[in-house]
Formats: sequence, structure tokens, C-alpha cells
Amino acid sequence: MAAAVNYFKQALAEGKTQSGLWLALANPYCAEICAHAGFDWVLLDGEHAPNDVPLLMNQLQVLAASPVHPVVRAPTGAPWIIKQLLDIGAQSLLIPMVESADEAKQLVRAVRYPPEGCRGVGAALARASGFNRIPDYLKTANEQICLLVQVESCIGLKNLEAITQTEGVDGVFIGPADLAADMGFPGMPGAPEVVTVVEKALRKIRELGKPAGILTADLQLAERYLNAGAVFLATGSDVGLLVQATNHLAQHVRERLIP
Repeated sequence: MAAAVNYFKQALAEGKTQSGLWLALANPYCAEICAHAGFDWVLLDGEHAPNDVPLLMNQLQVLAASPVHPVVRAPTGAPWIIKQLLDIGAQSLLIPMVESADEAKQLVRAVRYPPEGCRGVGAALARASGFNRIPDYLKTANEQICLLVQVESCIGLKNLEAITQTEGVDGVFIGPADLAADMGFPGMPGAPEVVTVVEKALRKIRELGKPAGILTADLQLAERYLNAGAVFLATGSDVGLLVQATNHLAQHVRERLIP
């Protein structure tokens, strides 16, 4: 019995566009609601959302009963947290702020068991192995892990080709918010200067034969980024949707019902 097939990784390798949603409310109940909306993947944010390892595991448990594929964004690329996220059952990881091929190579090692990597062997205690009920997990897990690296700085863009060509990197995600700030446009990921750079980066990633990804809540930009080569695209977040809906309702009540 082998590790479960990572159909998200398979779809990316086949060039199939995958639509996603960012989940940052750090709540299994909310994750369950969003899981059945029709997206191909959802991102559990461990970098900017108030998530910890047990809470991320709770959300993975809920999502396991849905057709959506969970991607977990680690708070950092440190091997110790990557090890824990893999052990709780994450098969696809997004690692933020990758700026060099050397960093990418270390991440590849962190998500793989020896001798190919340095992931700690603790499968007997791990949810990922069905608590050691998947007999061939140690032999088959490596090929089912999807490693996505996030390039979101000017230095990272400078090294984009080398990062993208790193063996074992399954996809490259451009982070427009941090990139915009690094370019001198904080809070302006839709600035024309930023959009031009993002489109160029997406095209480069695709030319190099790797899946390219991005997050934007601007649907016009989303269309541009798809045309530029994005294959895995998130078009909003649970936080953003809740803010938008509550603001709209409150405004409607103030203007039409209780002036």
C-alpha cells in the first residue's frame, strides 16, 4: 500500500489550470464551507493567518472529506516546521520568500526522506502514514509531495531562472504583495509597474517548463495572469469575501433600512 496519489501535483504537471481560494480565518468550520464551493485547491495560510500545527491539522482533517486539495503555506522554510506539516498530512506545501537556488535545493531536501533528503523519519507517529498503517509510505511519499516555492522579492526575481530550474521544485508562485512593496509600491500590487514585472515572471516560469501560480482578488488581473501563463491561480480569500459581504450588508442597511 503506497502513499495517496497527489492529484493536484499531477494536474499541475499536465498543465491543467487549477483554481484556488486562500483560507486565512484559521477555522475548520469555515474551511469545510469553502471546501465544497467548487475550487480545485485551497490554501491554508500558516504565514499570515493565526494558524499553528494542531489547527492546521484540524483543517486538513475536515478537508479530507471534500474534493478540494489542500495546500499549506508554511510560516518559514525551516526544516523543523516542514517536517511537522508533512507529518500531519500536508502533501502540498507553499514556502514563502525563496530568493535563491540554494534555498530551493534545501527545501527539496527538507520535503524528502533520506537518502534523497533530510526529512525526519517519524512515520509511525504521523497522520500522513495513517499512523503506520500505510506500509510503503516511507518508500512512496517523496514522489507525492508537491513543493511550491514563493518568489516575492526583487532578489528572488533576479534568481528566478535558477530557482525555477531547481530539480524537485514542482511549481513557482509569484507573491505580488511583497513584491510590490519591495519595488517601492507598498499596498499596490495592481500598480502597472508591478503587473508588468509579474506577467514577465509568469511567462518566464512557463517558458522554463514549470507551473506558475499567483493570488489576486482582481478578476481582470486574474485573466491577464492566466494569459501570461499562470496555471494555479487563487482569486480571493475567505477573509476578503467576509469583509466584502459584511461591508455590503451594513451599507445596505444604513442606506435603505435604517438611515
